[in-house]
Amino acid sequence: MIKKLSITAVSLLTAIAAMAEGYQINTLSTRQIAMGHTGVSQKLGAESMFFNPAGMGFMESTVDASIGVAAIASSASAEIDGKRYETNSKVSTPMYAYAGFKIFDNLKAGVTFYTPYGSNINWGDNWPAAILNQRVTLKMYAVQPTVAWRITPKLSVGAGLVLSWGNIDLHKGLIVASSMDQMLEAMGSDMRFGDITPASANLVGSTGIRVGFNVGAMYDINEQFTVGASFRSRINMKVKAGDITVSYANEAAQKLLEQQLGLMHGTQFKAEMPQPYSLVFGVTYRPTPKWEVAADAHLSGWSTYKQLDIEMLSEQLKAFDQHIVKAYHNSWAVRLGAKYEATERLDVRAGFSVDLTPVNKNYYNPETPGQTRVSPSVGISFRPVKHLQVDVSCAYVAGCGADNVSNVYTDLIYAKMGLPAERTIGGNYKLHAWTPAISVGYSF
Repeated sequence: MIKKLSITAVSLLTAIAAMAEGYQINTLSTRQIAMGHTGVSQKLGAESMFFNPAGMGFMESTVDASIGVAAIASSASAEIDGKRYETNSKVSTPMYAYAGFKIFDNLKAGVTFYTPYGSNINWGDNWPAAILNQRVTLKMYAVQPTVAWRITPKLSVGAGLVLSWGNIDLHKGLIVASSMDQMLEAMGSDMRFGDITPASANLVGSTGIRVGFNVGAMYDINEQFTVGASFRSRINMKVKAGDITVSYANEAAQKLLEQQLGLMHGTQFKAEMPQPYSLVFGVTYRPTPKWEVAADAHLSGWSTYKQLDIEMLSEQLKAFDQHIVKAYHNSWAVRLGAKYEATERLDVRAGFSVDLTPVNKNYYNPETPGQTRVSPSVGISFRPVKHLQVDVSCAYVAGCGADNVSNVYTDLIYAKMGLPAERTIGGNYKLHAWTPAISVGYSF
């Protein structure tokens, strides 16, 4: 029984790897969404706290504040065994808020709240890869107090302390319907599940507050060129006591499976996974007083995600702690943006970015679903009255597709019968998303 139960535990807990699989959100400024989410070499006032803390050192206002919200409407599709499946996901609404203050002419301080990672994807309960994922909601948050010091008129440095936390609510199948039907047929039963997933699990967990840092430097080469660099540290997120709940398709499924799966109901787990470090370099060019062009090169340190470490909190299952290889690799993103001051009150922006996927195609999970993405964007800023600015932007995210990807899972029915139980499920995946955003800023 313990051996069979441990197989179930591994199947369940592997799913929480999604907490670190490419859920980065690029909606940390409405203005910068419009410019391809560039920002490491731009003087953004308080909003520089995320992109490059040093940029706040060039802030001219006594107080600079902004608050914004985006709406991420995403859709993914999968082709498995020649049939197409699509998600039915809710719209996610990540928010941010910045507030920066002048202490002295060369010293600024501030605090920001933002959402660095998040996801909301729903494949449904009864699709072929339900054993990997049915639906997931992931929310990660961060608060960052920041200080910036303008050492000389041309050079500024800055640093922020990042306090991050989050939660996950994930549903996945436990039993493959076709394998269950094969077992019922061998038993001489007329019952069949067809496309209905017989049993599923809900994993819910919250991380405690973890601490990291964000540092940067910015330098004006001359009136036309500014360069910048920033580094955001890796943060290891920990779920200390997540809960597992087992549910069944119907009473018949419960009668057949509860003896094997019932002990998992109410079991707790703990796990650790990283938010990767990021290193960003950028340059801004101002060919005329009305034009500003920026380019960023962004390295995400996903290679730190070598494996997922899982521990069961039940003493009965302590022998089955897992160290699951993930084999992610570092990934680069290239981002371009431009701003044109059309009038005294109106700015027009446009951008384009390419983000390369860090996901290993042999460990592909539809909870992500990770793939290289390209994103054009546009936006405007309008100043209706002095000190007040309204920003509106929209980005379109197009996945480049993930073809012939796969993942290995354990078929519990075959494992129960003592037969080879390792199975591979593969397919072709696509995704796209629209990300409109709006913000209001005030400075004086």
